[in-house]
Amino acid sequence: MTPTDTHPATALRLAPLPATVRNLVIVLGDQLDAESSALQDFDPTQDVVWMAEVAQESTHVWSAKQRIAVFLSAMRHFADDLRRQGLPLVYARLDDADTRGTLALELDKAITQLHPATLVITAPGDWRVLHSLRAVAAEHQLPLDLRDDTHFFSTVRDFAAHAQGRKQLRLEYWYRELRQKHGILMDGKEPAGGQWNFDADNRESFGKAGPQNVPAPTRFAPDATTQDVIALVHTRFASHPGSLGSFGWPVTRTQALAALQAFIQERLPLFGLYEDAMWSGEPWLYHSHLSCALNLKLLNPREVVQAAEDAYRTGHAPLAAVEGFIRQILGWREYVRGIYWTHMPGYLEHNALDAQAELPAWYWTGETEMACLKDAITQTLEHGYAHHIQRLMVTGLYALLLGVKPQAVHAWYLSVYVDAVEWVELPNTLGMGQFGDGGLMASKPYVASGKYIQRMSNHCKGCRYDPALSTGANACPFTTLYWDFLMRHEALLKKNPRMAMQLKNLARLDDAARDAITHQAMAHRDAVQPASKARVTTTSARCL
Repeated sequence: MTPTDTHPATALRLAPLPATVRNLVIVLGDQLDAESSALQDFDPTQDVVWMAEVAQESTHVWSAKQRIAVFLSAMRHFADDLRRQGLPLVYARLDDADTRGTLALELDKAITQLHPATLVITAPGDWRVLHSLRAVAAEHQLPLDLRDDTHFFSTVRDFAAHAQGRKQLRLEYWYRELRQKHGILMDGKEPAGGQWNFDADNRESFGKAGPQNVPAPTRFAPDATTQDVIALVHTRFASHPGSLGSFGWPVTRTQALAALQAFIQERLPLFGLYEDAMWSGEPWLYHSHLSCALNLKLLNPREVVQAAEDAYRTGHAPLAAVEGFIRQILGWREYVRGIYWTHMPGYLEHNALDAQAELPAWYWTGETEMACLKDAITQTLEHGYAHHIQRLMVTGLYALLLGVKPQAVHAWYLSVYVDAVEWVELPNTLGMGQFGDGGLMASKPYVASGKYIQRMSNHCKGCRYDPALSTGANACPFTTLYWDFLMRHEALLKKNPRMAMQLKNLARLDDAARDAITHQAMAHRDAVQPASKARVTTTSARCL
């Protein structure tokens, strides 16, 4: 097989392919690490790297343009880095004339052409991808050398051992175990500051004055490679949601390291205090914006955690902010991966609350009168990003209260966010956001009325709905649906001691109030047009 490259934007001197291939090393689009386990014993005289851009990875869910572009651009930049290092590489592009459209078919083609003795791969993050590639290996009767992903502090086996015999898998216990094992934010055998969790010192709102002097986000102007990708996405995926005009995500390791440094220096000190706060028209605030680079493996979580801990040890950032940030990576990121791999494939089908409603059509356009949802969805379509409270307590909360089938909510989140890969997104959405797993992850459904959003943001000030009202023309749908949710699931929720206070408040409603709320909720549901029955397009101004 003769290596060729007819694409000027990535034209580099190519290393010749070995006459006999020992290992065909598979590198997936979210494994962009030159020091990955799959490449650790790479021999350029007898091994070949294989990468492939395929349409299936953008169409198995209706992926937004920002998400497609960040994967393709990062892959092409990484491939160029491998070429500069002199590694033999076979790279299938989405716009190649002979593209076959799926990872399985492209791998089949490469095996047929190269005749490798073994396939080598770092363990894929997604169950679907792993089983697809295993099937190809089996069809060709090739051994598949599956190696641990070293971009995590723990292995799936470690989490499985931790989970053994536990009916509930709580983040806090796993997080403490990893803190102790790896000596992170520890003073000897005790946690730094004398406690494990500093939530009580975090999670404030901005108050009436709003955010002041928030540092600008670290964004990167598209280079020639990224511009080529953007043009390709505009052409090939024109009907997909979202826009590309604001694209500025890190797509190389150098850019990812610059983004990490900027976060540590400029936003980490106030991250904890305002990590749950929201403000209209302010998508970035004090968050790190590093999850995409982490999930593409452009950053190693160890270097991110170390940089944050160093900021605390040198007095640059307070312990509460640093602990809250480290918990997201060392705790939550490791935890959701463990949940995913110890419970797939059945986890995807969980629907403990028997939610059957369809996703509203305006999740794809942002065209709703609810100010908080309009803001979160519009920025999501524009940037491929929303921070964790916008996801959990705005877009996720509304879907939970409305009773949307959790698999539909999962598909939307997987579609629209640049950091969405299934191993991390599915447990966050189905388990934490929608309580679809019945409490395996979350100790209770995370439900609240519109009063929560009013407390944590300024959205309600400019909204036509009143979060204090559950019935009437100006009633906030969040508040109406909150009480309706508690009534619909009252029997189940009574078994959960953490819901006692909310159910005590529910008990204060008389029959007339309950009936009025039920009728208001039914009327709201009847007025919501589901995506399957709407002509959802991306031609509105906010999506172009």
